[in-house]
Amino acid sequence: MNVEPAIIILGQNSVTVARKIISVLPGATLYGLEGRTSGVDISFTNFGETVRDLFAQGTPLIGICAAGILIRTLAPVISDKRQEPPVLAVAEDGSAVVPLLGGLGGVNDLARRIAEALDVKPAITTTGDLRLGTTLLSPPSGYHLANPDDAKKFISDLLAGAQVKLEGIAPWLSDSKLPIDSKGDLTIQVTERLVTPTPNCLTYHPKTIAIAISGMIDDAVALVQQLLADATLEKASVAGIFAPITAATDPAVHALASALKVPARFFTPNQLESLLSQGYSPAQAVAIAATGTSPLSSPSPNIAIAIAPQPIDPNTIGQPRGRLAVIGTGPGGQEWMSKEVKEILKSATDLVGYKTYLDLIGSLADGKQRHESDNREEEARAKMALDLAASGRYVAVVSSGDPGIYAMATAVFEVCDRYAKPEWNTIDIHVAPGISAMQAAAAAIGAPLGHDFCAISLSDILKPWSAIAQRIAAAAEADFVIAFYNPVSKERTWQLAEARNILLRYRTPDTPVVLARNLGRPGQTVKAIALDQLSPASADMRTIILIGSTKTRTIKRSDGSIWVYTPRRYENP
Repeated sequence: MNVEPAIIILGQNSVTVARKIISVLPGATLYGLEGRTSGVDISFTNFGETVRDLFAQGTPLIGICAAGILIRTLAPVISDKRQEPPVLAVAEDGSAVVPLLGGLGGVNDLARRIAEALDVKPAITTTGDLRLGTTLLSPPSGYHLANPDDAKKFISDLLAGAQVKLEGIAPWLSDSKLPIDSKGDLTIQVTERLVTPTPNCLTYHPKTIAIAISGMIDDAVALVQQLLADATLEKASVAGIFAPITAATDPAVHALASALKVPARFFTPNQLESLLSQGYSPAQAVAIAATGTSPLSSPSPNIAIAIAPQPIDPNTIGQPRGRLAVIGTGPGGQEWMSKEVKEILKSATDLVGYKTYLDLIGSLADGKQRHESDNREEEARAKMALDLAASGRYVAVVSSGDPGIYAMATAVFEVCDRYAKPEWNTIDIHVAPGISAMQAAAAAIGAPLGHDFCAISLSDILKPWSAIAQRIAAAAEADFVIAFYNPVSKERTWQLAEARNILLRYRTPDTPVVLARNLGRPGQTVKAIALDQLSPASADMRTIILIGSTKTRTIKRSDGSIWVYTPRRYENP
């Protein structure tokens, strides 16, 4: 199952069962009916369209609902059992797990995993699975069935009493209820070699081949495919692409992994040191470290191929390329987060950030390693995040608002630039934007940022007040709308009053000022006051302040509320 499943619920009572399922399927996405569910990943309004769209995309479906609802919904789009994803129905109270579709996609195995989490027996009805003790059409991880079209008749013959001989080693077959006989008319072949399947023979290719790369290679995909063909090896038996950690940024490694649809894994210098000291080339050392066996001969010094005696689980070998995402959650609450940010939070292994910001992401933090720190320890936080990512973790550095506006994205790049640790060069770093505090504040009260504007932080911890005062005066003289970040803290109170005094040299006392506090969080308040009313008592560190330009206007409404906007045309309407 290469695609993470979708769990579909229609009511809040199903959330408890859904969370139990997610505990064994942590990459699953929880879909909930809008208006009847809360705390879900994605809300939907049309059940039929949502389910059919996910099915068409090949997404495994777990409906916590009646089986009949799923059957009737999907009936118009069911056409090819070889292409359909797993579909299961789970009772709302978790008392039943019923696999419906996707026998070739591993639906029975998925049902067993879910049933185990719910402490029930799955309602598996597949005759071959029950009588033979294994699902020949859906081999376990580490094996690939080469000729599924021949499997239907093959299984029918087995159920009718035929005997089967087993060629090769596969414990999941030898330990099953298969009628194994060395003189059987049917054959199951387990091999990493290129073979031509026949109707009376099922061929499984075990994931036993490791391809090691070291050094730059031109057209690596074509070269490796030719090497496999020359050695009569089946590419479906390739378990992964392996390389020294210094090659983690090499496009050839990732292009090859993508072409063969396998993961890329990397070894640190310490893991290869012993083998290199014995005279092996870097590629040979990597191949041996991945398989425990000597590599085959290769015409390229930068490529080595080795075959393990048993299927390789790449997740247990070396480490993946480290990833670090600096994300913005928006002002607060999951409804403010982008889809990209939610996907990153689902996939990340570690969350790094100020405790208040980590708490904002709610259930998306479930099952993750949390690394909390004080909000003022930005450099230490960035270093820790980079070190975690360098060890192969997928780290999300969590900021509120937008991470690139007075937040952690800058801190991460500052640390990278200042300390330049070599291992950080291997990390894939990505910044995922969020809704900034000034955008959210503006939207809550109208459109005060409708014309030219700028942002200024009133914190003088990282820059001198003289620079701040100069910028306030310049922005005021240029008639920008100004967003003030970090206006007041327990230690800093006089700066906001001084900023107001500077502004009053260029703005009238009745200039509109927007005070937005706790945006998107409990206790949110957004109000407009006049500039001469602005004082340190008006704000704190959870407040964003928008100072209007000379053109900014207010609209008083009949209910007593006020809209604030700055005209797009540079004249009064």
